[in-house]
Amino acid sequence: MKYKHITLLVLILLVADQALKIWVKTHMTLDESIVVFADWFQLRFIENNGAAFGMHIYTPGGFDWGKLLLGVFRIAMVAGLIWLIRNLHRNRKTPKGVFVGLALIMAGALGNILDSAFYGLIFSQSTPLAVAQFGGHYAGFMMGKVVDMFYFPLFQWNGVPHFLRFLVDSNNYFFGAIFNLADAYISVAVVYLLVFQYKYFSK
Repeated sequence: MKYKHITLLVLILLVADQALKIWVKTHMTLDESIVVFADWFQLRFIENNGAAFGMHIYTPGGFDWGKLLLGVFRIAMVAGLIWLIRNLHRNRKTPKGVFVGLALIMAGALGNILDSAFYGLIFSQSTPLAVAQFGGHYAGFMMGKVVDMFYFPLFQWNGVPHFLRFLVDSNNYFFGAIFNLADAYISVAVVYLLVFQYKYFSK
């Protein structure tokens, strides 16, 4: 698979992720929901300060060191992926699927990096009463919030054991995580590489 094809794939995925996030950010108030398919799929706008699937990283003190470290980790991961792709590209036997999987992970990491790096600088604050506007400034560089919107409240699971609470949301809906396209890219890619490309990596 040629470099230009890998780059094009990453750009297409990145544009799709950012286009959806910007639309949600500029058309929906915070915590607003749009029901796509009744009972199991909604677009629900939330923002998070931390990792994938709406998870948060809390650190003591006034400055959010956890968020900064997460941003640095994502940048390092992208640099590592570029190095890995360059090295794998030298081997003509590397399957195209490996490059597709790595391109998905790179696009996902870049998508969430852009939110953190620039959204605080170019948008006003989203609130339950007001839609964000271009030209605002609600946070500094790398301190912006990540936009999430996909919500699949599949079914309620009452009486969830404490050690399985991470599988449900506050209303006991199974898989209550709210996530974005970038998160989905990474998750799909990891599963794909583990299931379908494990033989290549095991060598």
